[in-house]
Amino acid sequence: MASGNYPDDAPVHGETYQLLRDDSVEGQSILKAEPTPLPKGQLAALCIVRLVDPIAYTQLSPYVNQFMSDLHLTDDPSRIGFYSGLLGSSFAVCQLISIYQWARVADVVGRRPVILVCILGLVTATLMFGLSKSLTAVLAARCIGGLFSGNHAVIHSVLGDITDSTNQAIAFPIYGITWPVGSIIGSVPWLLYPQVFDYEFWRDSPYFLPCLITASIGTCAVLLGYAFLEESLPSKRKQKYNKFLSPASDTGSTQDIYPPPGSEPETPTGMRQLLALPIMSVLSVSGFALSFLATSFDALFVLFCYTPVQSGGLAFSVSQIGYSLAGAGVFAAAIQIFVVPYLLRTFDCAKMFHFCMGLWGCAFGALPILNAIARGGLNEETGQLGAFTTGMVWTGIGIVLAFSNTASLGYLLSMILIKENAPTPSSLGQSNGIVQFSMCLSGSFAPFLVSSLFAASIKINFLGGHLWVFTMVFVVYLSTTFAAKVSHYNKKTTPSTHSPTYQEDESILLQDIS
Repeated sequence: MASGNYPDDAPVHGETYQLLRDDSVEGQSILKAEPTPLPKGQLAALCIVRLVDPIAYTQLSPYVNQFMSDLHLTDDPSRIGFYSGLLGSSFAVCQLISIYQWARVADVVGRRPVILVCILGLVTATLMFGLSKSLTAVLAARCIGGLFSGNHAVIHSVLGDITDSTNQAIAFPIYGITWPVGSIIGSVPWLLYPQVFDYEFWRDSPYFLPCLITASIGTCAVLLGYAFLEESLPSKRKQKYNKFLSPASDTGSTQDIYPPPGSEPETPTGMRQLLALPIMSVLSVSGFALSFLATSFDALFVLFCYTPVQSGGLAFSVSQIGYSLAGAGVFAAAIQIFVVPYLLRTFDCAKMFHFCMGLWGCAFGALPILNAIARGGLNEETGQLGAFTTGMVWTGIGIVLAFSNTASLGYLLSMILIKENAPTPSSLGQSNGIVQFSMCLSGSFAPFLVSSLFAASIKINFLGGHLWVFTMVFVVYLSTTFAAKVSHYNKKTTPSTHSPTYQEDESILLQDIS
């Protein structure tokens, strides 16, 4: 039966490689014997296009509260957080609307065109934001940016397409570095202003410089992505198989066919079918909780640093907030490079995801301690902190950001868990889209909700103005409790043996053939 496809000297099943999935321990040891070579070129191209989003997100964080103040929207400083939270929520709502639709389109037309179009849209929205002079213009720019920022799931799917379980311990941390590196780059333009660009145009549009630099980086990413990023959708890319998979022509050349060999491309699984899987439902709800906590912390941290010490904050300047965010990016990049590969090789992803969820409680709980330290060392006459107190505060900032950046590894772990539990390669895009949709759903109201909660806590002075702390710690408790269910349904931690995915079979087969 196989004689029509294989030459007489072709090795039979089980001698060199396996064409069929073997659920036995011996079969798994054969599959895991040789790691798949890392697709370095494609991974580099993917990281370049991924950099745009964290840069665009982080570059406005240091100055967004000052921007709202300069628009003279309110005379009450405590209300500034309301408007900055409104910006964050409007962005997230539009991202929520578009993210699953982009994932569906990418599963049909391909990942590459969707990624490039979305980056171009984000570049346009960033330039609009920097030139805005009213709340209406600012909101419009953020909404457009949100609509074109729904490509997270598509980019994550590309990473899943080009890797498998044998090389993801290296590939995913490298990909994860893009967010902290982007956050560092996003903080730099504002720190250079206005000492370097002190001209009339920049004084009239003081927030256009970081937006222009971000847009320039985005444009370069589009050009590089167009030149080097290849299509990774299984139904669109062609794979070369030698004579072991297809009959050779008279000239001995190998026929190019679409995978899987000998069959039509798989039809992507629908949303209902995916959500019917317990693991996908659990990952979606856990992703909702993770995004709510992470987005809430990002909004609260900047607002907390900007708020006067007497009102429960740290009274940081824009440049100090930028330095703290840049430092957080350095720390995050360091753990991605030196720690995460070891963790992925050593510990179960589902259990690490549960641990990271619990760390958010430490991040939120430590913030009021910093305010207490600042209050204790505040000079009432000058309104400045003493040298010792300043050192203590910055040490505390480092500890808090270490907690938050370690907890944010949950995003990376969620990507791996989605890839491991996607039912088919063709459904990976929609699987990512569903979880990213859940994340964007919580991110759509988290900034507005926590900013309003922070302002209300200070105004009514309930629990010493720290009502927001107790509320967020309680949310962390609920989220951590639910995240424990991921281990229960995850393929690699359930009693049933995990079968290798099509990508693993394909990559190992090609490696043996070559």
